[in-house]
Amino acid sequence: MDRLLDILTKEFMVIFIAAMPLMELRGAIPIGVSLGMHPLHATALGIIGSLLPAPFLLVFLKPVFIYLRQRSLLKKFVDSTIKRTIKKSGNIKKYRVIGLILFVAIPLPTTGIWTGCLAATLFNIPFKVALPAIALGTTIAGVIMFVLSYVVMAM
Repeated sequence: MDRLLDILTKEFMVIFIAAMPLMELRGAIPIGVSLGMHPLHATALGIIGSLLPAPFLLVFLKPVFIYLRQRSLLKKFVDSTIKRTIKKSGNIKKYRVIGLILFVAIPLPTTGIWTGCLAATLFNIPFKVALPAIALGTTIAGVIMFVLSYVVMAM
């Protein structure tokens, strides 16, 4: 029973880390591998965990930001977040869906699901187009992180 609980705890940890902003699967996969998981297992959990918040972000980001901008204390934070996202996501504006896929697929900090969902919302990419693009971009990022983790593990 303890062994099963240990395995489930590691899996939930990887999923939870993958769902967090900034870390996402770029951090979850190496952490999963360092916990003793096979890179393929950690990658699958990382992709699943990363995709969990995406539908909610695509639906609720705009109303939440509108609400927060009405609060004087948070207006500057929201405006700077929007400004940074627009600055980093010029390819999304230019290439729309392909740009969104590539933006999310690049396994660097601040180019994952959370920023991709914000950019999709800011550039009015419809949910039914944005979600599959983000899922594909996350899968590509997961494959890149899998290869990197597998190479490091083999050394």
